[in-house]
Amino acid sequence: MSRAAHPVPPDGFDEAFVAGVLDDALAHDARVYGLSGLQGTGKSTLAAQLVAAADMRGLRAVALSLDAFYLDLPQRRRLARRVHPLLATRGPPGTHEVALACTTLDALRDGDSVTLPAFDKLGDRRLPRTRWRRVADVDLVVFEGWCLGTPPQDADALRVPVNALEREEDPDGRWRGFGNDALARDYPALWRRVDRLLFLQPPGFEVVPRWRWQQEQALQAREPSRPGMTRAQVERFVQHYERVSRHALRALPAIADVVVALDADRRPRPDPVRERV
Repeated sequence: MSRAAHPVPPDGFDEAFVAGVLDDALAHDARVYGLSGLQGTGKSTLAAQLVAAADMRGLRAVALSLDAFYLDLPQRRRLARRVHPLLATRGPPGTHEVALACTTLDALRDGDSVTLPAFDKLGDRRLPRTRWRRVADVDLVVFEGWCLGTPPQDADALRVPVNALEREEDPDGRWRGFGNDALARDYPALWRRVDRLLFLQPPGFEVVPRWRWQQEQALQAREPSRPGMTRAQVERFVQHYERVSRHALRALPAIADVVVALDADRRPRPDPVRERV
């Protein structure tokens, strides 16, 4: 895959960039094409554009997010009571229904008729099955997720807290240990279902709080009658993801098949895309 510099306008990535990513998926016969990237990197936007571009070529494609497989709020509350209070917050490893994600991807790969789970982020609840979308005979699945492909950390790396949340609310490391164990035990089976992985690489974790706040503002703008998170709540929310995000930034460039470096405004940089041989 090759490209020149392409901007990210308000309505998404440059068409030529999207076409290049789709070409990459098709050239490698990727039935499940993975998009990994930290919060706010544009994964959902790129996934939707890839589906639209595939449709223009006569292909039936569907976008699916790891976020669709969050455990529902009652399940997370039970986990929080049993293991650690921080597990009430969705998103970190250990708060997804990984088995459902695996069976959903398997059914899509086989061309079966599948209902796709959906999650209401403002309501922090999984939508009822009556509101899940049914698809069948899919040629391409674009599967995106903030930690897609990320391996677990070494146990020694868990000892030192990375932020105030870990220092103050997980001083014994029980929460981060639970998530790391889940990342080692449960998620590799899901990662193996991805045929080819593209990593949208931000310049550093420092841009993520701003990008996630922009994402929250967009969510609230679409549904202004519903409450969302404040800027301070977003800042705290992002800390739940910081450890794995920083680890992903270190690990994924050597794991992903394609790495697209982004600048601080989410624009793909002009340097060549890196591909793993």
